[in-house]
Amino acid sequence: MRYAVLGGGKRLRPVLVYATGQALGARLEVLDASAAAVEIIHAYSLVHDDLPAMDDDDLRRGQPTCHVAFGEAMAILAGDALQALAFEILAGDTVDDSHRHVRMLCTLAAACGSHGMAGGQALDLAAVGATLTADELDRMHEHKTGALIRASVRLGALAAGCTNDATLAALDAYGHAIGLAFQIRDDILDVKGDSAVIGKTAGKDAANAKPTYPGILGMDASRARLAQLTDAAIAALAPLGERANELVELARYVAAREN
Repeated sequence: MRYAVLGGGKRLRPVLVYATGQALGARLEVLDASAAAVEIIHAYSLVHDDLPAMDDDDLRRGQPTCHVAFGEAMAILAGDALQALAFEILAGDTVDDSHRHVRMLCTLAAACGSHGMAGGQALDLAAVGATLTADELDRMHEHKTGALIRASVRLGALAAGCTNDATLAALDAYGHAIGLAFQIRDDILDVKGDSAVIGKTAGKDAANAKPTYPGILGMDASRARLAQLTDAAIAALAPLGERANELVELARYVAAREN
């Protein structure tokens, strides 16, 4: 479990929790449990995503994947235990409003389940060797990748005590845009990136006949879509003004990252 969580990575999802919460006036310590929970959920999803029955990857975050290092059975158990640990941490958080606390737990649960990562992974497996439309590819990644990114932003807002529906809607629009942007950039790096830099096997999607944005839209159109989504994410933050500066920079980072 420690190997899967502590072995590097961008920590984008917890950073989104912190950046969103701070934009709404929360102290860092108020955001710690939500930030830890989303990163642990992300780590669990990577462990299971890399399994031979799923994407069958040997490299993650620049080191052997969990099942390569410890065996397939132990990797499955580690992933299961990490998911439970994330909810244990979030459930044990000190939140002064029990209704809001339940909303936070439901937000994380929804991001994990059939309408989130698990559903997205099922769509991903079914899509191998198939020809998808751009809308179908969006739907897959709105679940597989985007759900936890949106949840990270929403958890930061809820942990900060935000109850304003307009603010939550603006932040959800931001999370939706950067979630898809993140995946498009991932697909571009799978084609153009170097395994030593991106920390996982480059070219794996094409080798496995998985539909990608460059494969469906072409590289130039994928880059254009990435720019459009980045602009949309930044525009969604307008109601927050300068308080959202860090979230703006994170949107730009997502679009330009090299790993």
